[in-house]
Amino acid sequence: MTATIDRARAVLGAAGAAALGGLGALAAYGLAVRPWHLAWRATAEEAEQPLPGDELLAAPTMVSTRAATIAAPPDEVWRWLVQMGRGRGGLYSYDRLENLVGLDIHSVDEIVPELQHLEVGDRMDLSAERFGLIARRIEPPEALVWEFADGGWIWAFHLRRTVDGGTRLLVRNRWTSSWAGPGWKVALWAVEPVAFVMEQRMLRGIVERAERAHREDGRWT
Repeated sequence: MTATIDRARAVLGAAGAAALGGLGALAAYGLAVRPWHLAWRATAEEAEQPLPGDELLAAPTMVSTRAATIAAPPDEVWRWLVQMGRGRGGLYSYDRLENLVGLDIHSVDEIVPELQHLEVGDRMDLSAERFGLIARRIEPPEALVWEFADGGWIWAFHLRRTVDGGTRLLVRNRWTSSWAGPGWKVALWAVEPVAFVMEQRMLRGIVERAERAHREDGRWT
C-alpha cells in the first residue's frame, strides 16, 4: 500500500512539474518571443502607426507588423506583390511546406506580365478549396490591402520610398477569432509561430527577387 501511494505521489509530482514547465514556456513565449515575432524587423513607430486597411477590422484579436528594407524602388517591388497567389506568382515562401498541406503553391522567380493587372474586388486564392482573400485597397505603389473572403483577417502590404531610393516594405496582419472560451488564446499562440515562419520567408523571398531583378536591370547604384 505504501509503495502504491509513493508511486502515485511520484506520478502527480511529475505531472505537476510538467504543468509548471508548460506554464513557464507559455509565459516566456508571451513575454519575450511573441512580441519579437509580431514586430519582426519593424521599428516601434512602424508597429504602432495606423495604416490604410486598419479600418476594415476595428477590434482585432492579434496584430502583427513585419518589415523589410529592399534595395529596389517601390514601383519595382510592387510588381512582385500584385502577382501573388495560388495559380499566380505564388507566395515566395517555403513552397514545399505549403504543398505538404495541399496548397499547391508554386512561386515564380520572374515578373509575369499577364499577372500585373489587379482591381479592387479581385481574389487571391491560397488553396484549392478557394481559401482566399479579396483586394480591398489598391494604391500603387504604396498600399495593397487584402481581406479574407469570410472576414476576420486583413493582410496589408505598405511600401515607402527610402532616402536612397529603395523601399521599406511593411506587412500588417489584423486578425480576429470567433472562438469562445479560455482555450482560444492557447490555440492562437500555437498558430502564430507557424504563420511567422512562413511570412518572414515570404519577405525574404520578395527581397531576394526584387533586388536581383533590379541589379540585372542595371539601374541600382
